[in-house]
Amino acid sequence: MRKLIASLALGLLSLTAPAARADSPVVVELFTSQGCSACPPADALLTQLAEREDVIALALHVDYWDYIGWADTFASGQFTRRQHAYARHAGQRMVYTPQMIVGGVERVVGYEPMDVAELIAQYRVVDYPVEVSLSRVEGGIVLRAVASMALEEPGMIVQIVRYMPSEMVEIRRGENAGRTVEYSNIVTEWMRVGDWSGAEPYELQLVDDSALPIAAIVQMAGPGQILGAARLD
Repeated sequence: MRKLIASLALGLLSLTAPAARADSPVVVELFTSQGCSACPPADALLTQLAEREDVIALALHVDYWDYIGWADTFASGQFTRRQHAYARHAGQRMVYTPQMIVGGVERVVGYEPMDVAELIAQYRVVDYPVEVSLSRVEGGIVLRAVASMALEEPGMIVQIVRYMPSEMVEIRRGENAGRTVEYSNIVTEWMRVGDWSGAEPYELQLVDDSALPIAAIVQMAGPGQILGAARLD
């Protein structure tokens, strides 16, 4: 079933793509928690993925583990809601940690590095219909996106994501009590900055004085598949 879903998603991207391939890193979202005993291997995998130029690896710490005994220092209810939105869009009722979402479409529950590697390889060679770029200007950042398709309604979501590259955490209570875990690409802010049809190029200048890396992600509403992305370290 997973391969069937992947082929359908990749087929849709190819059908909407331009003749010239738009290059995009593959976006991998990890829903994780410091209080989840099954999560450290997936956290370590994300650390490896964060080193790749062809991947935008993002750790979204959820808050539904906090009641067990250790409140995740990075957790946000916003990320919990995002994970639940993915589940609803897929017709699922349950969410899990750890869980990776690849390309906004593929769901990998638990620590499955081979499955994740296979999906990243598949999404690296598709033709993305949106070319996204980020550049620094005096006092801010310019986001620009150009689409090879146009929707009748603004069905694409333009998003800005800020994240911390790395942080070590000593966990003193809960399921991971006594462990020190390295976390990578920890999302601190996820902003929806626009809704877009693709009929015209999209451009936005943001005031930005943060030293944190930033990513821009264009995604079908839902949240659905990711159509293009870029990062700026």
